[in-house]
Amino acid sequence: MTRVLVLAMTTGYQTRSFGEAAERLGVELMFGTDRCHVIEDPWRDAAVPIRFHDEDASVAAILEAARARPIDGVLVVGDRPTVIAARVAQALGLPGHPPDAAAAARHKRLTRERLRASGLLQPQASSLQPRRFPVVVKPVALSGSRGVMRADDPASLAAAIERLRALLQSPDIRAERDGAHGEILIEEFVPGREFAVEGILHRGELHVLAIFDKPDPLDGPFFEETIYVTPSVGADRSAIVHAIAAAGHALGLCHGPIHAECRVNANGVYVLEVAARPIGGLCAHALRFESAVRNPQSPISLEELLLRHALGGAVSEWRRESPASGVMMIPIPRRGMLRGVNGVEAAKRVPHIDDVRMTAKIEQLLVPLPEGASYLGFIFARASTADDVITALRTSHHELHFVIDPELPVLAAGSLRYNHQHG
Repeated sequence: MTRVLVLAMTTGYQTRSFGEAAERLGVELMFGTDRCHVIEDPWRDAAVPIRFHDEDASVAAILEAARARPIDGVLVVGDRPTVIAARVAQALGLPGHPPDAAAAARHKRLTRERLRASGLLQPQASSLQPRRFPVVVKPVALSGSRGVMRADDPASLAAAIERLRALLQSPDIRAERDGAHGEILIEEFVPGREFAVEGILHRGELHVLAIFDKPDPLDGPFFEETIYVTPSVGADRSAIVHAIAAAGHALGLCHGPIHAECRVNANGVYVLEVAARPIGGLCAHALRFESAVRNPQSPISLEELLLRHALGGAVSEWRRESPASGVMMIPIPRRGMLRGVNGVEAAKRVPHIDDVRMTAKIEQLLVPLPEGASYLGFIFARASTADDVITALRTSHHELHFVIDPELPVLAAGSLRYNHQHG
């Protein structure tokens, strides 16, 4: 049977989606995950246990497993395993991004250096004592806007640096054993509209699958993403595509999925990142693709398209399904324990809403940005226009009400009690 290796975190949202897509295609998946290597297959998925911080041992473990279960294609979910995936593909003689390109794409400072050397517009690097404000303080190896903060003066810059250093010393990040977490990047704030680009590189040629508008302003002090909607309205598509293709080439990426972020203003297109992996979380559910040569045919998911490409299938025959679509990543309003979610059924009944998926668990500690690394859930919509999609997402979100208790009990009148807050 044809087999594809999928490298992912055990907690990743997309692994189940890849499983469903593989079933439809009759493809077997081999997972390589950061699962516990002591307990015998706790997830019952026959995954190869690897450690993202130990790339040599992880590659060796996968290659050893491939002796018994040959691998025909390689895919990756999330930033951390991208270099391991590239090294495995290279060792097996399979097409993929080169390891050094995947490493540069995963590291914000290396990305800046390569893109700047290629003459692409980039935020100007700054220092601990910048001459001009505002600036942005960010870690070089975290994703999803985690740890990214804007500073408008020396006092807020000092506070942001202290806050980021505390985050990088937190147990969950220290457990990653990534030397890059000892580095902080300070650079000028670039104003303008922000866009995300989902694409696939096929032997160096970029095939754009979608350009997403981010209609909510991302001006700080933190940079929490909420709504993605496609097709983009008013974007200079050709300029964005040209810049992303040039950035991918500058990084050395050549074959496989990419997810890029850029800002556009009067100066042009600033490519902020080109990740060597597809869009994260459940956001891929906002995309469906139809065949340009085989009609009628049911639309396929992004995960199915990626599996097809990993096995040598053509990308050019697929195009995004025509209705406008979008997703809202439901933001966490404040820190605390999630006690309940009300209004989900009402949120699902809003016109044009496809689905409302709550991913946060009851009794889970919610941590908002810049320290947090997750969302409450996802809302999906489809409509004839992007404006209708945005309206539906906002209306649906308004129907949701979250019961969040303080993280610690409040001491009052000699007894413990919880002060319930409703959002």
